[in-house]
Amino acid sequence: MLKSTLIRLNRLLSALPEVLPQTLARVIPAVIFWQSGQTKVEGFHIKASTWYLFKEEYALPLIPSDWAAVGAVTAEHLFPVLLVLGLFTRLSALGLLGMTLVIEVFVYPDAYLTHGLWAIAFLWIIARGPGPLSLDRVLRLDR
Repeated sequence: MLKSTLIRLNRLLSALPEVLPQTLARVIPAVIFWQSGQTKVEGFHIKASTWYLFKEEYALPLIPSDWAAVGAVTAEHLFPVLLVLGLFTRLSALGLLGMTLVIEVFVYPDAYLTHGLWAIAFLWIIARGPGPLSLDRVLRLDR
């Protein structure tokens, strides 16, 4: 009885269209990274506080703080837009996964639960693609 109920429940739940998690896996992390990028700029200029943070708090080995600031601000604005549009989606997810790993290892190592959730979303996108609600699909770039 319990086994048959679980089987029926699993069949029902497996009917959830993949488009829902695929789209949410793109959009939710995109919003998080976009909002983070917005805190680092004023209009089209990087804030003075951002330069300071990258020099003092976010200092990375081997990468000059100015380069890291420009790279992070660019990535936090470019990749989220591409993810939401579903354009160059796997590459954008890969870029943000790399950024997430750098943040986890070098900046905030105690935030592994948050970073782990982001990583799962990006790995889902990389492995399964952007889904049907994407420009990659429309332009036949994701095969």
